[in-house]
Amino acid sequence: MFQTYTASTRPSDGPPRLAALRNELDARGLGGFFVPRSDAHQGEYVSDHDARLGWLTGFTGSAGFCIVLPDIAGVFVDGRYRLQVRDQIAIPDFTPVDWPEIQPADWLREHAPEGAVIGFDPWLHTPDEIDRIEKGLAGSGLTLRAVESNPLDAVWPDQPAPAAGAVREHPLSLAGKSGADKRAELAAGLKRDGVAASVITLADSLAWLMNWRGSDIIRNPVVQGFAILHDDARLDLFIDAGKVSQIPEEDGVARRAVSDFPEALRALNGATRFDPATAPVAVKTALADGVAGADPCLMAKAMKNPAELDGMRAAHRRDGAAMVEFLCWFDANALAGLTEIDMARKLEECRAATGDLLDLSFDSISSTGPNAAINHYRVTEETNRRLEPGDLFLIDSGGQYPDGTTDITRTLPVGVVEAERRDAYTRVLQGMIALSRARFPRGVAGGHLDALARYPLWLAGQDFDHGTGHGVGAALSVHEGPARISRVSTLPLQPGMILSNEPGYYRAGGWGIRIENLVIVCEAAPLGDNRKMLDFETITLCPIDKRLIVAEMLTGDETAWLDAYHAWVEAELSPLVSPEARTWLEQACAPLRSS
Repeated sequence: MFQTYTASTRPSDGPPRLAALRNELDARGLGGFFVPRSDAHQGEYVSDHDARLGWLTGFTGSAGFCIVLPDIAGVFVDGRYRLQVRDQIAIPDFTPVDWPEIQPADWLREHAPEGAVIGFDPWLHTPDEIDRIEKGLAGSGLTLRAVESNPLDAVWPDQPAPAAGAVREHPLSLAGKSGADKRAELAAGLKRDGVAASVITLADSLAWLMNWRGSDIIRNPVVQGFAILHDDARLDLFIDAGKVSQIPEEDGVARRAVSDFPEALRALNGATRFDPATAPVAVKTALADGVAGADPCLMAKAMKNPAELDGMRAAHRRDGAAMVEFLCWFDANALAGLTEIDMARKLEECRAATGDLLDLSFDSISSTGPNAAINHYRVTEETNRRLEPGDLFLIDSGGQYPDGTTDITRTLPVGVVEAERRDAYTRVLQGMIALSRARFPRGVAGGHLDALARYPLWLAGQDFDHGTGHGVGAALSVHEGPARISRVSTLPLQPGMILSNEPGYYRAGGWGIRIENLVIVCEAAPLGDNRKMLDFETITLCPIDKRLIVAEMLTGDETAWLDAYHAWVEAELSPLVSPEARTWLEQACAPLRSS
C-alpha cells in the first residue's frame, strides 16, 4: 500500500524548535526569518529534506509560510487550510494568519521590531515574491537580507538527506515527442527572442523536457535537478549522478554535479532567461545578464500532444473502472461501521488491482462529517472517523499510471441525508455542469470561467474558498501550472490543456461537498458566425451520485447533460468491471428521472 496514516508532525514539537531557531537568528543578528513551504525547485510538494515549514510549525499543507519574529511567529495560510492549520500548530506559540488577505509586508510593519533585518534563504524564494515584499516594506525601516546558509537547517539535527530517487525513461509512445526534438523547438524559440540561454529549475519541467520520470517527491514522478538550455539546443544538466546511472547519455546533454550549478550561472555570457515566478532569487543574483521571462517548458508542457492526451484518456478509463468497483463496494458497506481509513485502503486496493498503478497521485482525501469540511484533509490514525448514518462522505483521490495521472472527487451519502445538504450538493453539481458545458472564445482565461461554477451557489449566498480548477500533468504532477480556473488566473486557455473542474461547498464543523472531473480544452465545432471557439472534453469516467440530487432544481439542459454523461460512462466502463459492479453501474447510470 502507498498511503500511510500516521501523523508526520505533532503540535508539541513546534515550540522548542521555534525557541532554537530564535536563538540562532539572534546569534546571526537577524530580527526575523521567512520559513516557506517551497524548496529550490518551487514545487508544491517537497521532499522530507525540504519540509522545513512542517518540521518547525507542524503545518503540513501544500501552500503557506511562516515568519518568525522575536515575540510572534505567524503561519500564513489561504482559505483551503484555515481549519487544518489550527489543528496542526501549537497556539499561541504560532499564530495563524489569513493570507493573502493579510500580506507579509503589512504583517511585518505591524509586528517586526523597529529597524529589524528579516532574513530569507535566496534558494527558497522567487524574485517576484521578494520584490513584492520589498515594495510593501518601502519606507518602513525594515530590511530583507538573503542569508548565505539557512539558519533553520542549522538547528535541525536530524534533517533527512536530499532526495536521490532513481530516474526512469518515459517512453516516446507516451511522450509523443523526443527530448531532443523538444530541446530543439524550445531552443529555436530562444534564438527568435534573442536569448542565448534559459535556466530551468522546475522539477516537472525537467522531467517533461528529458522524457524522464523520477521518484524524488512522493506521489509526483518529477526529477529534481537544474538545467541551462542554450539557443543551439545544448543542455547543461545539473543532477545527482546516482539518479541517472541507469539512463543512457544523450548527445547534446552534458551531465554535471548539482554543486556546479551556481558557478555555471555566473560563467554564462549573453542574455540568459530566468523565470521570476519560479526560479530562486539565487539564480537571478548569479546571472550577469539575466532577462526575466517564463520557463520555456511551461506552455509546451501544458498543451498536451495527441499521444499524451490518448494516454490520459486510457488512464482515466482504467481509473474509472477501479472507481466503479470501489463505489459498488461502498454501497454494500457504507453503513457497516467502517472508517475513513477503511475507505482509503479499499480504493487504493481497487486501483492496485488494475496492475498498472505506480503510485497515488496524492494522499487520498477520505473524509466524512466535519472532516470533509477541511479542503485538503489527510486522515491519520488520530483523526480517523467512522462513517455515521446521515453523513456525507467525500473522497478526493487519484492514481499515477504509466500513461497518465488522474484526480477525481465524489461525494456520497451514508444512508439518508438531510435536505439542506442535498440542496447544496445539487448547487455544486449545477456549477460543475455549467463549466463542463462551457463554450467560449479563444483568449478567454480561467478567471473568466470561474464564476460559471460558483453562480448557483452565489444565488443561495454560498461559495467556496479554493480555485475551481488546476492544471494536471500527463503522467506527471497532479497540480500543474500555469493554467487554472480561478478568479486570479489571467492566462488564456489553449487546446490540449487538462484542467480539473471541482466546485464545492463546505460547512465548517459540519460537512463538505465536492464533485470533480478532469477536462481537456478543445477546439469547438463552428457555430453561428464561425468565431473560433473552445470547449471542454470531459475525460473522467465515473457515475455522479444521484441520490443526493434534488432533481426539481435541475433544468432540462442540466438533466440532459447528466444523463448523456452517465450513458457514456456506462458504455465505456461496463466491459471493464466485474459482473457485480456492472449491475451496480447500470443502476448508477440510469437516467435521472427514472431513478
